[in-house]
Amino acid sequence: MRLLNEFRFFLGEKRFSALLWLLLITGLTSTAALLVDQEWSSTVQTVAVLAFLGGAVGIIVSAMDGDQRYRWGAILFPAVLALLIGALIVPNYFGFAVGAALGWLVAGWLIFRRSREPIEYKRAVKAMRRGDLDEAVKAMDAIIKQEPNTAHHYRFRAELLRLAGKLPRAKSDYERMKNLAKTDTERAVAYNGMAEVDLQAKLYAQALKSAEKAHELAPEDWVTAYNLGMIQDRLKDSAGVLQSLTERLDLNKVPDVRHRLLIALYIARAHVRSGNPAAAAPLLKQIERDRKGLREWELLLSDRNATVLREVLSEDVALLKALLAKETSVEALA
Repeated sequence: MRLLNEFRFFLGEKRFSALLWLLLITGLTSTAALLVDQEWSSTVQTVAVLAFLGGAVGIIVSAMDGDQRYRWGAILFPAVLALLIGALIVPNYFGFAVGAALGWLVAGWLIFRRSREPIEYKRAVKAMRRGDLDEAVKAMDAIIKQEPNTAHHYRFRAELLRLAGKLPRAKSDYERMKNLAKTDTERAVAYNGMAEVDLQAKLYAQALKSAEKAHELAPEDWVTAYNLGMIQDRLKDSAGVLQSLTERLDLNKVPDVRHRLLIALYIARAHVRSGNPAAAAPLLKQIERDRKGLREWELLLSDRNATVLREVLSEDVALLKALLAKETSVEALA
């Protein structure tokens, strides 16, 4: 169950639901074809299996970060395409298609993997999970020494440093990532990381500058608007919160219920602070609808490695819990 929850958090609510619907539809299609038992039944079953594999690969890869997404996409999609061609266009050679797909998986892994990255990343993750953050950082030091011009190495080390409470070094790594970034998307991630470090350090004015730059670089990414709104909430800039979280962001398009929950809280608090508590009423209904997100936050915050999340969000989660339990009123949001 824990692995399932972690996988669900990784995908997000919308992707996880899409994967379940894909499994249901392709599974029912395959079962129906089996029950009908016609000449075309095996073809339909094959197509259903391939549709699930292709769709599942697309959903999972789309949840990954930029460089990781491209690498795994380049490894997995050609293999699925080979199976699709073999099943639908040249079924007599399907065995060769399977061989080609497996061959490409091996070749693609060898082509797109980085020489030291898998070993060192694995070492870093293992050290992080057992709470040895110094060892995790040393593992990343080793790979950065080998590959000093790879932006996402600095991002991962920065996240480890944040967990260890070494915020100046973490911000420095995000700076390096920003300077090495090849796309606006990568630069937005770096600026967003700098904003989160300053948010963790309660340097809200500095955090705001980085968050604004991140949103400028990635205006369509809900995460940049969300973080900008959160920082403005800390600064008690109610007008800014309403602009970031209502004009720049569509709440219904935020994939994760736990983030929708916090966004609704910040918008409601902005209305109350602006002297308009009546406008907060619809947001309280939204919070009630998304109450299952509270359980997700409680699970996340209870994790040993959730130090950063607890520092930044524990008071907000406690307030949400009190609101949902009717232990506090909307006026208390101010």
